[in-house]
Amino acid sequence: MQQMPMNATTAAHPNVGMMPAMPSGMAAVPNGSMPMNMMPPAAPGGLPVTTFIQAPGREESYVENILRMNLGKVATLYMTYENNSEWNAKIFKGVLEAAGRDHIIISDPATGMRYLLLTLNLDYITFDEPLIYNLPFGTASNPITRR
Repeated sequence: MQQMPMNATTAAHPNVGMMPAMPSGMAAVPNGSMPMNMMPPAAPGGLPVTTFIQAPGREESYVENILRMNLGKVATLYMTYENNSEWNAKIFKGVLEAAGRDHIIISDPATGMRYLLLTLNLDYITFDEPLIYNLPFGTASNPITRR
């Protein structure tokens, strides 16, 4: 491993730029994936190759996944748009057709108009019916109870 040149920052904080301790041949990964052993370089002077696999049984609940489980339902999306002098906030209502990491597609059944909305502007979503909320990997559903 190459050593960093000593300067005021590295002298005060000797672990700056260092990765957490891992077993030999392993690399730390900030996104929570499990690293596999590093493979030897393919060619002399080549960089080592690391393959990552998702830890089994670890699933996170994201808006896009919840929306995908509820395609076909009518949703009301509350959106805000900064620095917009004509309309700062807007409400869209329609049938949920698709959801991705950064977008949601709904359609208005009365007009046939389809809207591609960026989740960047999404504040919240309401539904007039119960939601399906089953996480993958065999976990049970989490019914919403009202008090």
